[in-house]
Amino acid sequence: MTPVARIALAIGAAGVAAFAYGSLVERTRWTLRRVDVPVLPPGAEPIRVLHLSDLHMAPWQRDKQDWVRSLAALQPDLVVDTGDNLGHERGIEGVRRALEPFRGVPGVFVNGSNDYYGPVLKNPFAYFSGPSRLGRRAKPIDIGELHAFFDELGWHDLDNTATALDLRGTHFEFFGVDDPHKGYDRLDLITAAIDELRAEDPLGDETWPDEASAAVRNTVTVGVAHAPYQRVLNSFVNHGAQLMLAGHTHGGQVCVPGFGALVTNCDIPRDQVKGLSVWRHGLRSAFLNVSAGLGTSIYAPVRFACPPEATLLTLVPTE
Repeated sequence: MTPVARIALAIGAAGVAAFAYGSLVERTRWTLRRVDVPVLPPGAEPIRVLHLSDLHMAPWQRDKQDWVRSLAALQPDLVVDTGDNLGHERGIEGVRRALEPFRGVPGVFVNGSNDYYGPVLKNPFAYFSGPSRLGRRAKPIDIGELHAFFDELGWHDLDNTATALDLRGTHFEFFGVDDPHKGYDRLDLITAAIDELRAEDPLGDETWPDEASAAVRNTVTVGVAHAPYQRVLNSFVNHGAQLMLAGHTHGGQVCVPGFGALVTNCDIPRDQVKGLSVWRHGLRSAFLNVSAGLGTSIYAPVRFACPPEATLLTLVPTE
């Protein structure tokens, strides 16, 4: 065998080994990432937020379902689901089994494109030319069934709207958008949604109506989207978000150790493709957590240097 042939054989063997590891080991190396986020007012009680994203669930994925179910033992105060829950036309079966233990836990959610359409086989190298597009062969999925289940859990739909929750003595305002990756986001509706939310709130001026017992109400503002496109993040910051949560990127899914993600599938910078960072726009900034997600397309079942994850964010008071 010639030296060139040996090198080619070695490269081929390394590639096969890497693919085998990524598809058989890393893809199911479920990981819980824990971070503290200083966004609460001084003296506020810490709040535990479980961030789930990109389950891409198929009905036969019992190990993933069991791992997600086990996260209920963390006793989160809030669950934030940033979309792409479905990965198969019968994916709702697995989603129900995975998330049933969170019934009664406050939650908010937004849609991802795979909550509307089933997965299709794609050329993985196409991602290097820019964000993926909806294929002609993509079949619609019953998103109504998914929303009905989330409603059963008691979770709030944030797609192009806003809502409010009180958690451990802190008032939260949430706003979100439908999937930006497919252009379903309506950022033009956010201002009106927030104004309407505050207009319907008897304490919207952040003081108790009884002047004799007036007290400032602590409020934290959170923006939620599936895909962290810059236009969305900039708008969220302009609307006063202190914390933003997103998914979609899969953390790059296939990464190079020491270099990181090769692609982001949107226009977010590579160094913010996963994890907690600070997003700055103009003179404002907000914490941004991008989840690497828990799943992959059933047609691309591989991860490398980027294990599937959920995130437990502990919101703590600012110093």
